[in-house]
Amino acid sequence: MGTTPLPLIPVGSLEELQRKGVIVVRGADRPVAVFAHDGRILAVDNRCPHLGFPLHKGSVHDGILTCHWHHARFDLCSGCTFDLWADDVPAYDVEVRNGTVYVAPWPRRPDQKERLLRRLREGLEQDISLIQAKSLVALLRGGVDYRELVRAIATFGLSHRDDWSSGMTILTAMANVVPHVGEETAYLALVQGAAHVASDCAGQPPRRERRPLDTDDLDLDRLKRWLRYWTMVRHRDGAERTLLTAVASGATPAQLADLLFSAATDRAYADVGHLLDFCNKAFELLDLIGWEHAGEVLPSVTERLVRARGGEETDAWRHPVDLVPVLREAADELPRLLEEGAGKTWDGVAALSGELLGEGPLAIIAALREAIRSGARPEQMTKALAYAAALRIARFGKANEFSDWITALHTFTYCNALHQAVKRCSTPDVLRGVLHGAMSVYLDRFLNVPPARLPGQAALPEETNAAALLSRLLGLLDRRDQEETAAGVVARYLRQGYAVAPLLDALARATVREDADFHTFQMLEAGIQQYRVWQGRPEGEHVLVAVARFLAAHCPTQRAQLQTSEVALRLHRGESLYDEDEPLA
Repeated sequence: MGTTPLPLIPVGSLEELQRKGVIVVRGADRPVAVFAHDGRILAVDNRCPHLGFPLHKGSVHDGILTCHWHHARFDLCSGCTFDLWADDVPAYDVEVRNGTVYVAPWPRRPDQKERLLRRLREGLEQDISLIQAKSLVALLRGGVDYRELVRAIATFGLSHRDDWSSGMTILTAMANVVPHVGEETAYLALVQGAAHVASDCAGQPPRRERRPLDTDDLDLDRLKRWLRYWTMVRHRDGAERTLLTAVASGATPAQLADLLFSAATDRAYADVGHLLDFCNKAFELLDLIGWEHAGEVLPSVTERLVRARGGEETDAWRHPVDLVPVLREAADELPRLLEEGAGKTWDGVAALSGELLGEGPLAIIAALREAIRSGARPEQMTKALAYAAALRIARFGKANEFSDWITALHTFTYCNALHQAVKRCSTPDVLRGVLHGAMSVYLDRFLNVPPARLPGQAALPEETNAAALLSRLLGLLDRRDQEETAAGVVARYLRQGYAVAPLLDALARATVREDADFHTFQMLEAGIQQYRVWQGRPEGEHVLVAVARFLAAHCPTQRAQLQTSEVALRLHRGESLYDEDEPLA
């Protein structure tokens, strides 16, 4: 608003206002409707907070202002709505001086931040995305740190649902994307997270409180054994009380990671990779909102932990080659292999990625054994693994069924989650995930038959201007079946040496404008994470090619959420949403 108060705005004579009933004037940043009603002078934003219909075209009866477009009703004095889907309309102070009516240039906004946070929570409780979006844009433009907003949304989601939801994954993934994109894309990303959390909580029973064990005489090794036992016998209450006890005992983030990731990898590639990804997202959420929330966040994944189905329970992992005994034998060898490799220098990431794309599971396991024995560090192995999984998507053959995109996506997001997990804890138990991820990459080999070509010189577009390339990319994602062309645009942009940030913003914008399912949000975030691992190398290009091809296969959608977000943004800017000219005094 600025530091210098603006003068009151003259509306007209009191006699004229009483004769007309309502006069519209231009406020500091939006039209204001000033009403004479029941002997009082009252003023509100002239745009209905629902979709912007001019409220001066509505009707007033007994102090209730009714919008004639969708029949939202408001208390004319306070602006508060009687129809919660519409949101409150800002109200303005008025004065009458010497027969002339004046209105304040800005609306009444007491306790702005607290009021907006309250409205955000109400929007989440009522599952009204317009209220969520309006609160978020105002808070962000008011300078509130995005992590504080993520905390508000996450704590709502954790208390209004008794387990970790896909919406919580989307929220965390989009919060991870925020530092890499522009202001407006960040806003759209957070709106998506809030909307999905609210939707996942709608109609769900709230969290049932469980407490840690009433003892401080349990060591972490015993708690780890217990958590793995409760996981295998599928006993949620036992698993959750054990995990809560570890938190209450003061276990460090690395120790908690060892407990949870070890239990999550007891089953191979559990829930087609979702379990490990959700556990990792819970840790990433704590990095964002503060580790004082560990007792709320980490237990939320125990329901999925105990009911997850492992790869060993599926035919593909048993026939025609029974992978399970091979994996168990290799897992048993990990402590010895790590000891052999200790102190050695190894730099075979790119070569290992190629071996992970091989046709023989025994040869792949042998390559991993040799890498560890030669000194490969955990992050190097997961780096190679995630790149191999990204190539499965970059080279996805369109002769496959459309749903198979998700099969490849599951492997990639699992491998990205594992790459993040080993940074927190790289014990042999957690490193079993490398073996599981490698077998999932192997099982996905049919998705590259025949393999799509990576962009070569012949596949690149003619444009060389950065802005033109980004505009073309977004335009391509307005149409179906543009996988190869979109991949070529991304490759051209990177090979021209342009700044990466605008490209990441464009890919993120292409994602958050869609009514996408959570797999698409996962793909974007994992792609950005893995690109940063390889930035400046051809492998980084291949990762973003994978993102572009996946997005092109799943865009466009109806974009209903984008419309809601843009309405909220335009209302915040003070723009008119209604085409007909409004009479201004």
